[in-house]
Amino acid sequence: MTQRPVLVVLFDDVQSLDVTGPVEVFAGAGRLAGRRGGYPIRTASLDGGPVRSSSGLRLLPDTTLAEAVADGPPHTLLVPGGEGTRAPVPALVDWLRAHAPAAQRLVSVCTGALLLAEAGLLDGHRATTHWIACDHLARCYPEVDVDPDPIFVRDGRLSTSAGVTAGIDLALALVEEDLGRDAALTVARHLVVFLRRPGNQAQFSAQLAAQTARRAPLRDLQHWIAEHPDADLSVEALAARARLSPRHFARAFHAETGTTPGRFVDRVRLEHARRLLEESVQGVQEVARASGYGTPEAMRRAFVKAFGTAPADYRRRFHAPLTPAPVSQAPLTPAPLTPAPVIQAPVV
Repeated sequence: MTQRPVLVVLFDDVQSLDVTGPVEVFAGAGRLAGRRGGYPIRTASLDGGPVRSSSGLRLLPDTTLAEAVADGPPHTLLVPGGEGTRAPVPALVDWLRAHAPAAQRLVSVCTGALLLAEAGLLDGHRATTHWIACDHLARCYPEVDVDPDPIFVRDGRLSTSAGVTAGIDLALALVEEDLGRDAALTVARHLVVFLRRPGNQAQFSAQLAAQTARRAPLRDLQHWIAEHPDADLSVEALAARARLSPRHFARAFHAETGTTPGRFVDRVRLEHARRLLEESVQGVQEVARASGYGTPEAMRRAFVKAFGTAPADYRRRFHAPLTPAPVSQAPLTPAPLTPAPVIQAPVV
């Protein structure tokens, strides 16, 4: 029987979902695997004492970090994110620097990547984090190859994910690697999520990628663009809607959003088309027309440039079923498992 012990690092102001999401995936996979191999899960903090998450939830670790590795390194070391990564405790960074290299798999969720970067563990590696922290990661740690788009990145034994729920996607991918697609699908059904979003699926929409304009007229125009990707979105047409000259409009839009009107429109249309290909049954020609491309060839060129694949291939890879399969079709088989970490509610 193959055991893959998982050690989850806890600290004050951790994001609780970064902890509980992957833990539920590994716990479910362990119950399913039974004698084939489980995922004994332990949580640990520096001193073994309770920590409080950024939402106020009190988490009780199983042990101290030192005791957790006394008998050897874990198979998977998971480092969650949260507000506590902004000014990390030096002793925690030192522990990661000393012990993380021994783990067979090193995983970060959300801004947990900042802790790994501070410990020098991401140098020379491709990594991602929550979209809002990608610029900070790239600027403060230039030795890290930051990719802001995917929901998770695999680079050898190192895996990093984007914000919060992307940690579930990454955990499912790791379970699929260990136990196979059927096991990952069963766990996904049990959690009422889709099997997993592939790692190179974009982690944020065009609206999030651009800074929201400060002035109401331009801010309202951004929302209108997102709702009407098939309209005439030329600079001249948008300037007229904003009641500005084309030159003044282009300068103001760039100053307030950090991108040009044309690039913003391109991202909105790409996002709209991507979502329709993933979630609808409309044909490629209908999607192209509804997204403002006019012709399937124009949309194909945009997809090849952005994703390195044609729309039809993108749909085959990323299209999700309209409804998740019922849990009852693939029940989890109970089997002995190390008790799950204790999570206590906030003390009132």
